[in-house]
Amino acid sequence: MPDTFPSHRARLLALAYRLLGSWAEAEDVVQETHLAWLERDATPLASERAWLERVVTNRCLDVLKSARRRREDYVGPWLPEPMASSEVQVAAVDVEAVSLAFLALLERLSPLERAVYVLAEAFDYSHDDIARALHKEPAAVRQLLHRARAHVQEGRPRFAPDRAAHEVMLGSFFGAVMVGDVAALEQLLVSDATVSSDGGGKVRAAINVVTGANRVARFLVGVAKKQPPTARVELLDLNGWPSIVTFDGDVVTSVTQLETDGARVYSVSTVVNPDKLVALTKHLARGPD
Repeated sequence: MPDTFPSHRARLLALAYRLLGSWAEAEDVVQETHLAWLERDATPLASERAWLERVVTNRCLDVLKSARRRREDYVGPWLPEPMASSEVQVAAVDVEAVSLAFLALLERLSPLERAVYVLAEAFDYSHDDIARALHKEPAAVRQLLHRARAHVQEGRPRFAPDRAAHEVMLGSFFGAVMVGDVAALEQLLVSDATVSSDGGGKVRAAINVVTGANRVARFLVGVAKKQPPTARVELLDLNGWPSIVTFDGDVVTSVTQLETDGARVYSVSTVVNPDKLVALTKHLARGPD
């Protein structure tokens, strides 16, 4: 019997990534699911995709429970692992749901709330479908989804009205940072803007979230001035949106993404933890599939 797993792999990775915020962990879960798929008995399935997504979801729940304990001891702000948009997006899935800011927001949910929310909002599962996947009663699923939606609505990031507006803002922002124009940069930021730098204790990064337009502007200009002369910067499409990517040679050393409504910048997310940039570096080295 032919192995039909590869036809489902992209969707399974997209699901696992949204649940975990880590591409490396998502790949591990999908690989484990493939092994389970190959070892299952030959009983015909009503839906291959439903079986596979159920296995992925429940394996991700196990990972999330242990990850929650690890992240309590994490050094500094925790941000998701960035990845190329072409890898994390699947048809009919909202690109805003894979932005770094949105995936970081999902960290506020309990593992079950996150699973229910992702299955309902990103993968169009019904309450009954989710209940079967998670071995829960539909009433419990409805309650979990209600709580999850309330948490998300409370902290939902802003997004530019379109990609063109986002790119214009990104260009203005990046230009002000590179020339060291603190005043111009401050004008682009809302008064209570924030910047979160995820170094994970592996490289130099702010241990706490920096808050306030002037402090954020000075911090970002200061970081830019410390870049080595060999560093180069590209604008690449990551996590659904154009992002600022810094390289040292062919190695990605930082990824920065803005939360903006197209007129002002509300927050800046920068991943510099080298462990979280390995998968992206490998993906970019491979080039387009």
